[in-house]
Amino acid sequence: MATEGDEVRGDGTSPSPTAVGEGSGEEEAQVIVVGAGPAGSAAAAHLARAGVDVLLLEKSGFPREKVCGDGLTPRGVAQLVRLGVDIDAPGWMRNRGMRWVCQGNQAELDWPRLGSLPDFGLTRTRHDFDDLLAAHASTAGARLRTHVKVTGPLVTRAGYITGVTATRGPDGQRVRYRAPLVVAADGASARTATALELARDASRPVAAAARRYYRSEARTNDPYLELWADLRCPRTGLDLPGYGWVFPLGDGRVNVGLGALPRRRHRAVDLRTALEHWLPRLPPEWGIREENADSPLRSAPLPMGLNRHPQYRRGLLLVGDSAGMVSPWSGEGIAQAMEAAEVAAETIALALARPAGPRREDALQQYPVEIRRRWGRYYRLGNLASGLVFARHGFRPLLHPRVMASPTLLRALARLLTNVTNDPSEDSIDAVLHALLRLVPSPRH
Repeated sequence: MATEGDEVRGDGTSPSPTAVGEGSGEEEAQVIVVGAGPAGSAAAAHLARAGVDVLLLEKSGFPREKVCGDGLTPRGVAQLVRLGVDIDAPGWMRNRGMRWVCQGNQAELDWPRLGSLPDFGLTRTRHDFDDLLAAHASTAGARLRTHVKVTGPLVTRAGYITGVTATRGPDGQRVRYRAPLVVAADGASARTATALELARDASRPVAAAARRYYRSEARTNDPYLELWADLRCPRTGLDLPGYGWVFPLGDGRVNVGLGALPRRRHRAVDLRTALEHWLPRLPPEWGIREENADSPLRSAPLPMGLNRHPQYRRGLLLVGDSAGMVSPWSGEGIAQAMEAAEVAAETIALALARPAGPRREDALQQYPVEIRRRWGRYYRLGNLASGLVFARHGFRPLLHPRVMASPTLLRALARLLTNVTNDPSEDSIDAVLHALLRLVPSPRH
């Protein structure tokens, strides 16, 4: 972490036309966004559309791989629509809902028809998806810089961020990028947040996920996202503390993977072995076997439950995985990342309309307040469910045969797990879920 003088730029004006450009050692902007995944690219696009001069820094090039289930619920689709992404263009695969499989039973659940959300989900590989969103941010006016690895924040002696240090290009050129506000969207590593001593809350879960692509003409156009809730850890025979998925991609392939929470008093789940144990259970005609594999098995951590806070401090805003925004209910993270990015961008745009100083700081402090208002109770209840149920028995207890036989209970459970609801309530299920969440004490952070 580099320390600079006491002066903090914060007048909200665009940099001078003579500011250093892309080919030199330094650039200035009103806002720097670190990381061009869904959270960072969405934040940069919203900021650029609001007229903010934003610099988007990405350590890799595009396209690139990313471990993910590649599925978007209606909440994620809604964020793409709000961004202006063309979801009817080639490459998107629509789905009608989810298919749950548990103990010999299965049920298909269509996404609800709510006034505030689309009634369909989408799949698209992160190899394409992240590239598309970064290009969208660039088209909106963000200055995208790839192959720039941020190495630390620049701060004043008072601890306020004024930019970042980085290395750029294959030769690792040392550069500095300056802005009075920085959005950390650098993923699960959360290097920027960690450098400013925004520590992870160890009481909140960090799950793991592994996925592999397979060629499967039989399932590539399946209209449902399929989830298996009765998997076992092969070495212990215990319930897998998570679930398995088969998501259609519409291009001749499917995304097959597992997500699992850490199990207390036991070794971490061996996802590779668990996947090998599960795949023989899939119907042979699907063709999901080694000779049809289209990628290596890749894994990644899933920081969950708002496990890093506060989400704003001294000029730094955290969005997506850097703030642990993956849902503790489902392991979904893309929708939450893009939604938080929009909130962060709106907060910043309003803050920059104020003069630098206490009034602007008051506006920026509203970002964690709004995140807590939207998700605080939902995530607090989800963290409790993760510790008491999911980390011990996975999702099998929720999908008891009596629940699987009740369409009403299944619809309510699906809406709870995916947070696909209307507020204010549009139907009885919404009303029950909102009443349940109102009973949860509001978290302090």
